[in-house]
Amino acid sequence: MPKTICIANQKGGVGKTTTAINLSAALAILSKKTLLVDCDPQANATSGIGIKKDIITKNLYHGLIGASRAQDIIIKSDIELLNVIPSKVELVGFEVELMNEPEREKMLKKFLSTVEEPYDYIIIDCPPSLSLLTLNAMAAADSVLIPLQSEFFALEGLSQLIQTVRLVKKSVNPQLNILGILITMFDKRTNLAAQVVEDAEKYFKDMIFKTKIPRNVKLGEAPSFGKPIFVYDANSVGGKSYMDFAKELLNLNR
Repeated sequence: MPKTICIANQKGGVGKTTTAINLSAALAILSKKTLLVDCDPQANATSGIGIKKDIITKNLYHGLIGASRAQDIIIKSDIELLNVIPSKVELVGFEVELMNEPEREKMLKKFLSTVEEPYDYIIIDCPPSLSLLTLNAMAAADSVLIPLQSEFFALEGLSQLIQTVRLVKKSVNPQLNILGILITMFDKRTNLAAQVVEDAEKYFKDMIFKTKIPRNVKLGEAPSFGKPIFVYDANSVGGKSYMDFAKELLNLNR
């Protein structure tokens, strides 16, 4: 059985999709067969991994509504061992069209259960909201990874997200746990970043990963070229940090 991790934070701009793309790529490079699932109608993980949205005929939306099989949607990426279930803007319609469906919060879990290839990891990129799509991702996952930017107001809303995870665990998915909190956009030169980390470690203690993802120009540039950081500039500080994080995660799972 694959380990399924959803990457969630209702705040936008925290490095969620950057983490989904580069964690998936790092795991594949480390010889783990990985499936990246773009569960965000903005489809930034799809374009950021190098898939042109205008040539996609089937995407996650078609899988969730039962119109397509998983094997007809999955696309191979340019990185060996990394495949993708892409998204497009029509995924917005999922929440409206299936609002009255029974067990609508488990439709992603049901769809992913039809994936035929054996994967070591499934990484789900969630939208920046506590929506039905995010609920589906949590219902389908074993654990939640929370990116936390080291900026002002970073901790605002984090308690709400953690409470949501607990509610999903209690009512929908008893196996769900919080994998941990990943500090992103970290600038060790600023007092503010140090204060955010100090506060996070004070309140959330051993939930904080040791690896911190720094502010890095290359990390910001890579998605516009449709490349994970390891293809764009593997030797950048951002590339090395995401590889360190993937290794930390693998050691944690062992």
